[in-house]
Amino acid sequence: MPPAKKRKTRATAEAQKQETPSTNPPEPEAAAQEEPALPTVISKETPAQAESSTTATSDAAGKAKERMERFKALQARAKTGAQKNLKEATLESQRLATDPNLLTSLNRKSAVASHNLLKADTEAAGEDFERKRAWDWTIEESERWDKRLKKKEAHRDDQAFQDYRQDSRKVYKRQIGNLKPDMDRYEKEKMAAVERAAASGGLEIVETDDGELVAVDKDGTFYSTADSTGFVEHKPPKDAVDRLVKDLQQAEDARLKKRKERMGQNGEDGDVTYINEKNKQFNQKLNRFYNKYTAEIRDSFERGTMI
Repeated sequence: MPPAKKRKTRATAEAQKQETPSTNPPEPEAAAQEEPALPTVISKETPAQAESSTTATSDAAGKAKERMERFKALQARAKTGAQKNLKEATLESQRLATDPNLLTSLNRKSAVASHNLLKADTEAAGEDFERKRAWDWTIEESERWDKRLKKKEAHRDDQAFQDYRQDSRKVYKRQIGNLKPDMDRYEKEKMAAVERAAASGGLEIVETDDGELVAVDKDGTFYSTADSTGFVEHKPPKDAVDRLVKDLQQAEDARLKKRKERMGQNGEDGDVTYINEKNKQFNQKLNRFYNKYTAEIRDSFERGTMI
């Protein structure tokens, strides 16, 4: 009898598997699942494409360089502006710190020194200083300057009080000097009045032999005389009325201010607490010595809180 086959246990089967190396070829399904390697494709560019890419690269570099130059120019401009602003701010602070009266005095002294130096040099050279100085002025400028000096001298002599009529005349001249008429509106109203008078037949435009136009008033209603009443129909504009009211208000304020200053000098700026001039002087003397001590009591009396 053949010997009986031995039954293999699980431990024996695992030991055999570990000792025996696997020499079986890979299964065809597993080999089929592996992806084949893709062939490497080498791209070949044409000369035109290579030239276009080179041009694009050079253009980009040129633009980058241009932007950098512009940026540097802006930086330089900003730096220059900052330096200029700092310089101007420093000069402005110096001007504000300088006394304007001192600066005016220095300029006046410099002008006087220059005038004296020029006069000394001219006289040393044997020339007439006034004649040489007059070369820098025209006839019109010289006449205006002489008129200004004459007017200034007359004004200096006219400062003293003479009579109330003369004082009123000075006030009137000052007001006329400050008056600033609207010449454009005046010319427009004048031309409109001439056209109305010419249209109504009261004014006739006549041309002379030399070509000059002359207006002839037929019935005497256009040109104003002492007997004319045409001004009553004139209606001034609102801004002219407002300017007149403003001038009157300024004159009234100036009058009240001078009156207050005059009363303050005479000790009449407060309440009347005297019955005659002697009592007024006595009250002023008391106020000089005791006002600082009685101020609270007088305030309490005025408020009505004094017991």
